[in-house]
Amino acid sequence: MPLPFVLDLLGFAGDKPNTADGDSSQSVAIAGAVLDILGINGPAEGGNKAGAALEVGVFEFMRDELPKRDPSRAWHVGRGGQISQYRQYAHLARVDELVRADAALRVELGTDYLISPDVTVSFPHGAVGQLPLLHAAISCKFSIRSDRVQNIRHESIGMIRHRRGRQPHIVAVTSEPLPSRLAAICRGTGEVDAVYHVCLPELQQAVSSVGNTEQQSHLDEVVGQQRLFDLAELAVHLTA
Repeated sequence: MPLPFVLDLLGFAGDKPNTADGDSSQSVAIAGAVLDILGINGPAEGGNKAGAALEVGVFEFMRDELPKRDPSRAWHVGRGGQISQYRQYAHLARVDELVRADAALRVELGTDYLISPDVTVSFPHGAVGQLPLLHAAISCKFSIRSDRVQNIRHESIGMIRHRRGRQPHIVAVTSEPLPSRLAAICRGTGEVDAVYHVCLPELQQAVSSVGNTEQQSHLDEVVGQQRLFDLAELAVHLTA
């Protein structure tokens, strides 16, 4: 079974599953099969605030689970906040001051380097008073559309390019039911470490039941290549 908060996250919006793209018959069919497997037949408790509910659920899971798995570290889990608050990206605060004071620099560099991950995991590093080390940046996307794929990739590339020191784990969490859209994030050259699905075993069962050959192939690929995991494994991977 998925993590408890997921059962409140998923449900119907009108006559369709709230994770589904109503314009895609495969999306509706697979999402509906997932709800059937989970025994969900009513509206989601969060209504139209599912995206925020996903962030809160992931935040609370990380906050509670990481100290259990590795109590030797002083874990800190947060929501929002710019990456310049962390040691690897502290220099971006000064860059931002310079860019905002110079129109030519704004044109050349833009202002989208101060990324605010949905959920962050960090811990103290170095002497007292030094900025914490960012251990993981977690992007939470309730569903996946093409613009959201590009947003995840853009932010991830920015974090890779602008870091000074050790790269944090960069991951995405989603409840997207369509394997072809999951593959759009999972494939690549390391922009994202991996993608975590809120109910992967149930998704696999649903795709096996109602998915077409194309969707089954996409799912087999990303799972087989260790690019897609169940959300419950995220805490395991962050403490490995």
